[in-house]
Amino acid sequence: MSDLIHYNHCPACGSSDIAFVLKAKDETVSKEYFEIWQCNNCRLRFTQDIPDEKNIGSYYQSSAYISHSNTSQGLVNKLYHTVRSITLQSKRKLIEKSSRKKKGNLLDIGAGTGAFASTMKKSGWNVTALEPDPTARTNALKDFAIELQPTENLFSLPPKTFDVITLWHVLEHVHDLHTYLDTFFSLIVDGGILIIAVPNYTSYDAKTYSDNWAAYDVPRHLYHFSPESMKRLLNIHQFKLLQQKPMWFDSFYVSLLSEKYIAGKSIFIKAFTNGAISNLKTLGKSTNCSSIIYIAKK
Repeated sequence: MSDLIHYNHCPACGSSDIAFVLKAKDETVSKEYFEIWQCNNCRLRFTQDIPDEKNIGSYYQSSAYISHSNTSQGLVNKLYHTVRSITLQSKRKLIEKSSRKKKGNLLDIGAGTGAFASTMKKSGWNVTALEPDPTARTNALKDFAIELQPTENLFSLPPKTFDVITLWHVLEHVHDLHTYLDTFFSLIVDGGILIIAVPNYTSYDAKTYSDNWAAYDVPRHLYHFSPESMKRLLNIHQFKLLQQKPMWFDSFYVSLLSEKYIAGKSIFIKAFTNGAISNLKTLGKSTNCSSIIYIAKK
């Protein structure tokens, strides 16, 4: 394939001290293998030789890709929907607590099928929600009666408009990492909050499943963050990291998918055990969690 992006320097900190770590398989769409490299300076991992922004779209074209299709097919996706109703309210409470506001201007990037944006809108927030995938935008209108804007609208929004900007499992998909973070800084009001949730490759379940860890999700996940790499990236863009919160359900969801990749079916007991151990190792130390919510302030 042409138009692949090969990194000679870390896409986060720019260091040339990068090295191959492992090879992971795209289990969702293409069944191709992709290399994952690591920066020894900031500890970011990244997918090497990725399709560029114009050519990566085909890797999202799967009825099983839940953030675009809202599908309930299969055990894993049924569980996802059950858990989502709980997590949507916990996200709302987290935003209210971290922003110290019950209402305000919220920008949600990568809104998927609009479940979170809809929840916040119903709670009284003025919501602007962006989503690159046309199918997901159509499903958002159909399922939640919410109109999402194309992601390119991000760059025409007025500065210092938003009290909170959220990215729920989105930053790992963004090709132009630094432009996006610079734009977020300009769009957030002084003292405003940036919330980023991403998988954590230093978690117990990531180490357990290694190259079969479902949250590597190559090539859709361009970057694989550790707490250290996220903190350094936020600092580069003048954000102050305030808190790191665990996403408790992700360890179970990712473990179920990982077991499915290995065995061809979801082995619930084994996945539940690994997910539970991962969460136990998180108690008292959120940086061990399968996925982490980073709360930063401008």
